Amino acid sequence: MPNTDRHDCIIRGTVVSCGPDVAPQAGTDALDVFTDGALHIAGGVIRNVGPATTVFAQAGSDHPPVHDFRGRLVVPGFIDIHTHCPQTNIIASYGEALLAWLHRYAFPAEERFADPEVAEETAQFFMDELLRNGTTSALIMGTVHAHSADAILRAARARGMRVAAGKLMMDRNCPEPLRDTAASGVTQSRELLRRWHGAGRLTYAISPRFAPTSSEEQLTGAGQLALECPEAYVQTHLAENTAEVAWVGELFPWAEDYLAVYEYFGLVRPGAVFAHCIHMTPAARQRLADHGGATAFAPSANLFLGSGLMDYPTQAALGVTTGLGTDIGAGTSFSLLRTAATAYQIGALYGLPLSAAHLLYLTTRGGAKALGLEDCIGHFAPGMEADVVILDPEASPLASRRTAVTTPEETLFALFTLGDERHIAATYVAGQPVTAHRSTHG
Repeated sequence: MPNTDRHDCIIRGTVVSCGPDVAPQAGTDALDVFTDGALHIAGGVIRNVGPATTVFAQAGSDHPPVHDFRGRLVVPGFIDIHTHCPQTNIIASYGEALLAWLHRYAFPAEERFADPEVAEETAQFFMDELLRNGTTSALIMGTVHAHSADAILRAARARGMRVAAGKLMMDRNCPEPLRDTAASGVTQSRELLRRWHGAGRLTYAISPRFAPTSSEEQLTGAGQLALECPEAYVQTHLAENTAEVAWVGELFPWAEDYLAVYEYFGLVRPGAVFAHCIHMTPAARQRLADHGGATAFAPSANLFLGSGLMDYPTQAALGVTTGLGTDIGAGTSFSLLRTAATAYQIGALYGLPLSAAHLLYLTTRGGAKALGLEDCIGHFAPGMEADVVILDPEASPLASRRTAVTTPEETLFALFTLGDERHIAATYVAGQPVTAHRSTHG
């Protein structure tokens, strides 16, 4: 009898993923491409990948249903390693640099999350928007309210996504309604960690907002929590804005530099993701690499707030693990295609235009490496979790015209330059289609 398990299918199309540690200007040989390729998915994982004829032959005559996307690109699900669910409603807010922007827009938006219904409704919208843009995994900041992390992780679990999130820890230098205490921030984070960490595809993230909004006592507690659970993530911000860097110098005069604050409290380690990292010396970047920490490159947010340009060539040369972050709501799109286009432009300003292979790496396998998940997500191989995105080059007239006669690599670069959510034909989470898609089922 034919296999009719709804969890099983074969996805056919131009299958593209990338190898490990793709260099910024790596060419076609850094990509694994099957022009007429297929993924055989069973029980939410990839059973086989390769040329379609081979995959069909090995699947046998009773193979599962075929989702036929020939003419489109089949790539791993995108991975967003820095974004803020509570800032969804303030995306595209005009005219402020980081610290003023926090007080004018971000903090008031986060205060509204005191209402659990606001947190719940926003989390549901946020997850749907991620999926609509092809993002299947994300590292997400909530608010100081514990129920904000509950709402995010509950929404992710309902959709089967691989997501990490945490409540913010802030006990100073923020509005009173958004303050926890050194003790309550740690206690609530520990309770959330016990409730969510390892539940299905979910992970908890210890989340001090950034050094200025946590006292030394709270940062000590966060470091202790990170020591207690080394499998949990640490997420925070680092060296985004020159005024912020100067402020950290005033608040922590004993520290050699901004990174040294986090080092002192035991927060720089594998599984720690630092957003932005614009205003850092090569020596500080080297220490970050030596500790095994990772950087979230959030180029559109950095430009939107006028924060500066990350020196990506230096960072890449030092071997700092890096993925992309949309950084909603300073970032201007949920689309990692659009975010990658901005990353390319910043690289070009530094004399290092990023290749299609590297842009795919940043949005997929690089993000997986930053999260320590290369054995689960980010590329296609038997046994990997079947998070898949279908990119349609014909979804807009200009992209269709540009890609009419191109190689898969050229098509991929064109979509990273011209693409957005219109070009996401389908998103699969653990082998399940979670957005309406245009295909031929056979």
